[in-house]
Amino acid sequence: MAVTGESKIIDTILNRRSVREFTDRQISKEEISTILNAGRWAPSGLNNQPWRFVVVRGPKTIHQLSECTHYSGIVAGAPLLIAAFLDTESSYNRTKDVQAVGASIQNMLLTCCELGLGAVWLGEILNQHEKVNSILGCPPKLELMAVLAIGEPAPGKRSSARKALSELVFEERYGEKWEE
Repeated sequence: MAVTGESKIIDTILNRRSVREFTDRQISKEEISTILNAGRWAPSGLNNQPWRFVVVRGPKTIHQLSECTHYSGIVAGAPLLIAAFLDTESSYNRTKDVQAVGASIQNMLLTCCELGLGAVWLGEILNQHEKVNSILGCPPKLELMAVLAIGEPAPGKRSSARKALSELVFEERYGEKWEE
């Protein structure tokens, strides 16, 4: 459900869906640059920009990475993967830096949506982070945070539900106890 007439960014946020099936269309270098640029403009504490990205387009590497997750079909079917890492050497506060990497990932997901591309944030692959780092030849200072599978969405309807705001938001009670 989109909020009409409010703003393009609100529409993009409300219309973005995780896409797990892709066509064979390759993603252009310009599109990749736009996605990465959006990621690097995320906020970070002290502007330390602790994220690092590895762009994966080679079929052999994509296949190897697909063997690192229960979601191998999603990974193997994507023409583009972006692995997002926390650079632990540029980290100053782990919680803030992990949140910053999450913000950069969200920027990239929203940009994919804006470009008419589909993407999904894969976290289960973190269980094989050492194998992923080995496949990608990453130094030990890079801690895997997620892999994004990106491509042109295969035809199909995607939907998502959200909890009501009343289940998620509580207002200050001015010293009173919360009511259940």
